[in-house]
Amino acid sequence: TPPPLVSSPRQWAEIPLLARTHGQPASPTRMGKELMVFVHRLRAQMELIDAVPHCAKFGGATGNLNAHRVAYGDRDWISFANNFVEGLGLQRYQVTTQIEHYDNMAALFDACKRINVILIDLCRDIWTYISQGLFKQKTKAGEIGSSAMPHKVNPIDFENSEGNLGFANAIFGHLSEKLPISRLQRDLTDSTVTRNIGIPFGHTIVSFDSLIKGLMKLKLDEKAIRADVNSHWEVTAEAIQTILRREAVDGAYELLKEETRGEVVTEQSIGNFVKKLEGHPTIKLSAGVIAELGAITPSNYTGFFEPGVEVEAWAKSKLSKTTSGGVSSAVADCRKNLVGCFDY
Repeated sequence: TPPPLVSSPRQWAEIPLLARTHGQPASPTRMGKELMVFVHRLRAQMELIDAVPHCAKFGGATGNLNAHRVAYGDRDWISFANNFVEGLGLQRYQVTTQIEHYDNMAALFDACKRINVILIDLCRDIWTYISQGLFKQKTKAGEIGSSAMPHKVNPIDFENSEGNLGFANAIFGHLSEKLPISRLQRDLTDSTVTRNIGIPFGHTIVSFDSLIKGLMKLKLDEKAIRADVNSHWEVTAEAIQTILRREAVDGAYELLKEETRGEVVTEQSIGNFVKKLEGHPTIKLSAGVIAELGAITPSNYTGFFEPGVEVEAWAKSKLSKTTSGGVSSAVADCRKNLVGCFDY
């Protein structure tokens, strides 16, 4: 089964969703499109990860091949070193101190951080949609949704994922800031730090496991979503004023502002406003424009959204292999050696 982050944008492409900017109702969007935002963001960052070269150092004690040259000065050590390292599928740093710079490793850690930040954003958005009642969570017999309140099903998978992603990023951040710094030609501060490289990856894997589990539990409450968007007719004000401006009506913004700002705006009040325009003494609009204004609703004022075959195909091949299969396999291996550690 492909992760919902791949399949849901098309499945929910036509589901209107009340957008909220600054926590307040804003121009409607679509649930499928909002999830596709995360697919696009992850796609861009995963392509950047693929572009980070994997490098190695081959240059002797301080990067000059001193001992190599003094022992066998007639050899072409630069070509030998390049061919040897490239034969391992790596790129050779041409100028180094005693150690590999760690710059590209730092780029990898920073890229992982950016992916984790996107997933934290996803966790918080889904958490919020659940709190608004727009998503429900599938339950299992015998499962405890809340230790104190039997009626609740807490979004713990998204909370666990967010917590692990944040912890991983704290370590990724230190690794990327620390490792490229080494006094003069070398100090040993990298030695103790590199022993912890696996920790943020481990927490990232655990977070992926929790996030996938949470996404698989989601049930869209279409009735609640449509009720939410249709209870906020004030969001049609932007559409109406835009058409009025197109028709060269002076003060279109002010007209709508007087009608909607700070008021409880309903389908009836918007309808009354359109009727006022129809019989307005100075604003002359054609019957076609009046009909156009009257047809606007919160549910149909959602703009354009097409999931896109190319993006969906990429997501299905890349995310399902890397995120679903790869993560599930890695988590299974972890569980064999750390029984109980991941059972939240």
